[in-house]
Amino acid sequence: MDTVPARARVYVAGVVVCALLCLLPLGSLTAPWPAVVLLAAVYAVGERVARRRFAGTFYPVLLAGALLLPAPAAALVPLPGALLAPVERRPVLLRRLWRAAQLAVGAWAAARVHGALGGLDAVADCHFPYVLLPAGAAVLAFCLVLVLLDGGIRALAERRPLRRAWHGLFLRSLGPLAVHGLAGLMMAVLWRSPYGPVAALLVLLPMGVSWWVFAQYHRQRAAHQATIRALVQAVDIKDGYTRGHSERVGQASMMIARELGMSDERVEVLRFAGILHDVGKLGVPTRLLRKDGPLTPEERRIIELHPEYGHDIVRGISFLGEARSAVLHHHERLDGSGYPYGLSGGQIPEPARVVAVADAFDAMTSTRSYSRARPVPTALTELRRCAGTHFDPQMVEALVRAVARQGWHPTVTAEETAAGTLPVPRSGSNRGVHR
Repeated sequence: MDTVPARARVYVAGVVVCALLCLLPLGSLTAPWPAVVLLAAVYAVGERVARRRFAGTFYPVLLAGALLLPAPAAALVPLPGALLAPVERRPVLLRRLWRAAQLAVGAWAAARVHGALGGLDAVADCHFPYVLLPAGAAVLAFCLVLVLLDGGIRALAERRPLRRAWHGLFLRSLGPLAVHGLAGLMMAVLWRSPYGPVAALLVLLPMGVSWWVFAQYHRQRAAHQATIRALVQAVDIKDGYTRGHSERVGQASMMIARELGMSDERVEVLRFAGILHDVGKLGVPTRLLRKDGPLTPEERRIIELHPEYGHDIVRGISFLGEARSAVLHHHERLDGSGYPYGLSGGQIPEPARVVAVADAFDAMTSTRSYSRARPVPTALTELRRCAGTHFDPQMVEALVRAVARQGWHPTVTAEETAAGTLPVPRSGSNRGVHR
């Protein structure tokens, strides 16, 4: 996001000040400076390679520094790498300062906990299993600091409720950090052993292999996402009146999912579901998609085949998971009058109920070949009126709350007539078919 809210900038500034306070004792500290310089250099190089090639972060070196060094020196290790690491999104300087400060505070906290539990002596004497407890506590402290700071910036920059900003972050972070912490512990023990720093750095080789495997997964996922974008662009080209509709339905689906407190993984799945919900229109004749005025019964039956066409198209994209059910069932209605299978109530998959509300909302707030855009309050009132029959009331209320907090700025997706006389269809016209 190019524009960062003022409160988020103030928050970043506060974390930067905390990081500087962590570094203050360096002037009077007796530290193993060669080790600090070497670890900082290895982290800087490794972070650059990891972000460019592996889409990861070089945590083992930071955690090794926290287990080997006094807290202020450990806080210094991540600074060169974080300040020089590539940043793809603006504002670049702010993001670099944020990352550097966050990691410095995390490394300082980990080193403080480790030192307080006698971990420095245990590592120096290679006392197993006594090194495990302080090292584990240090990793836990590091994880907690990163999660707390990440949740805070999410809440301020993305205007999420605090509880939802932190929802699931700790559990998702703890597993990978535990693995990185084990590698960091191995580095620290070998560093203090007679084999020295060279042997310690060899620990990074198997970590590099695991990162490479992980990067292959991300590249495959990126290829899938490129395929999704191509499909959506094909739909937009074919149905020019609804250009951008798929992306907006994806955004509205995300808003509903977040409001319901779904995990980030499910939010992403709902975004894909919203983006792909109309991909089956590739199988519908263009003349029907662009037809002005109401559809005949026969034309309506042809249009109503698009969810099944879409499901056939996306069924082979395995990582979509439950998003495929939304593509197939997003025109089902709670009272059983929808299509293609006439499912009702809880028979309709939850993702389909989310996308149905998002789809109808954007259809009402966008100008089409057969209807003029309605104001957002009017559209929300209509959704509430149809809640319990057409739409799931829980999804409708979630969208109402999300729009009230974040706003909604619909894009006009068709050229309006000079006289501006496009009709607004009555509720239920064309059986809610969004073309």
